[in-house]
Amino acid sequence: MNRADNRETRRHDITEAVLRVMTGSGLHAVTMRAVAAEAGVSLRLVQHYFETKQHLMHVTLHRLAEEMAARLRAKLTDAHRPHDVMAAVLAEAVPTDERSRAFHLAYTSYAVLAVTDETLAAHPFLSAPDAMETFVTRQLAQARDDGDLTPGLDPRTE
Repeated sequence: MNRADNRETRRHDITEAVLRVMTGSGLHAVTMRAVAAEAGVSLRLVQHYFETKQHLMHVTLHRLAEEMAARLRAKLTDAHRPHDVMAAVLAEAVPTDERSRAFHLAYTSYAVLAVTDETLAAHPFLSAPDAMETFVTRQLAQARDDGDLTPGLDPRTE
């Protein structure tokens, strides 16, 4: 394993520890020290890879978002009609396994904190719900245009 691979493996292991702490004890329990203990590494190593708790959380949430997007893309490979796309999106939106549960817990907790924290609110990760709303609205508009929904329904309201 080369140095870059080792670095990425360490970062991955540390972000996985963030998820275990968060899903086990809540977002408030995620500290650099708690993550280091969970990952079985020194606090100094966590600080080496992630300068601040905020950076650690951003990287962890970004990885979760990428993972969820990949899961959704995999489900959409065979979805061609808006109805099939919507079924896949809704199936992914419901936490049905430990990984999707972790994503939803982390995302919801983070979004709630962002209501009162301008720094968190400015993070691009939190724009995903708007993008998903736009995507779903387009699918509903297509379904309406295809005759699969009642004519005259407003896709955005639906």
